[in-house]
Amino acid sequence: MTTAVAMLYPGHAAEDDYELIEAAIGAAEPALDVRLPVLITAVDSDDHTIEAMAAVGEQDRLADGVRRAHDFHPSAVMWACTSGSFVYGFDGARRQAADVARRAGRPASSTSLAFAEACRHLGLSRIAIAATYPEPLATRFTGFLADAGVEVVALRANDIGTATEAGTFDGDGLFEMLTRADCESAQAILVPDTALHTAMWITDLEARFGKPVLTANQVTAWEGLRLTGLTVDVPRLGSLFTYAAG
Repeated sequence: MTTAVAMLYPGHAAEDDYELIEAAIGAAEPALDVRLPVLITAVDSDDHTIEAMAAVGEQDRLADGVRRAHDFHPSAVMWACTSGSFVYGFDGARRQAADVARRAGRPASSTSLAFAEACRHLGLSRIAIAATYPEPLATRFTGFLADAGVEVVALRANDIGTATEAGTFDGDGLFEMLTRADCESAQAILVPDTALHTAMWITDLEARFGKPVLTANQVTAWEGLRLTGLTVDVPRLGSLFTYAAG
């Protein structure tokens, strides 16, 4: 039996991460048939500004993605965008996800809500953030997590202007970004941008920093599967995807 989680993804940057995550799940759990189809939603501007990201998360854009997602008969739907959800605040993000769920007739959530749920699941209360965003947008995520009961003990805003630019980051750039963000008191490092390629480096990052590393596309896939009731053990995708973490 196929379990599909539809990913509503804004524009083009690192959507191929979901193919890598799907393949990793298939290799670790060959008895399961997990699909993570990506539905690209409309973007007028991928600038990392509060105004542009609020526009990315407008209801009509998500509604169009939900309509197209029906072709895949998903068991859950994820709004695979961090800034396009946390920019509305914690309560606003929950309302946004509830609207997607109502339109889809399926459980739904978003990447920023997935970060909050992943922190709860792993028992994390103090985290560092390695953000691609400029500081005005990055601090919105700090406030979002505070409302979810998670303290941000270190924030590094890297002032990357667009999602397209973030999508060109390589592994060296990613490791350097996390090195600048980490601090001893942080129990984990969060990397909140679905435009950033991270899926292939999660275990290497956790080995380097000696703590969980939660990345946007990783937590989005995990939360989508959680909504379907499916638990998978995929160490290649980091601490979040191991039975031991539960």
